[in-house]
Amino acid sequence: MEKEKTGNKIENILDDPKAMRAASQRAMRLAAKLNGTYHEPQEVRRLFFELIDQPEDDTFCLFPPFYTDYGMNITVGKNVFINRCCQFQDQGGISIGDGALIGHNVVMATLNHDEDPEKRHILHGAPIVLEKNVWIGSNATILSGVTIGEGAIVAAGSVVTKDVKPFTVVGGVPARLIREVRRDVFSD
Repeated sequence: MEKEKTGNKIENILDDPKAMRAASQRAMRLAAKLNGTYHEPQEVRRLFFELIDQPEDDTFCLFPPFYTDYGMNITVGKNVFINRCCQFQDQGGISIGDGALIGHNVVMATLNHDEDPEKRHILHGAPIVLEKNVWIGSNATILSGVTIGEGAIVAAGSVVTKDVKPFTVVGGVPARLIREVRRDVFSD
């Protein structure tokens, strides 16, 4: 993630509720355009990259619908695939590395409310980072501040609350280590 660029956006948006609401309205407007009707793949890409305010990359693939609260704190690398019905709460920042595969209905939530009931209205953001070649299974939830290491796999339906080491498979609620990633499983 481009910490300086994204960090400034995060800090500004969390400190200014009016700006956050305006940015959310922008994201909802663009998401409605993206999700409201069928688009050819190149138009899906164009709308998605307009939503995240990043230069378009023709190796990216998204199957709409896609939902985000803000949009402009998402960065994606090359050859990224995002499947249907994903929800990214990105005010805290989401960085998706090259070759990442994200399954149906994945939720990435970068914000938490303060635990103290008197301060519960205060939002705390922390980035989510998916390193290169990460595979997130359908219906997984990734919580704020989590980094998924290179080549790791998150099993379908998991809730990831802590960092995942590179080249490991995690699963469950909360997600726990299952094993190391197997190499050449389908080789002859």
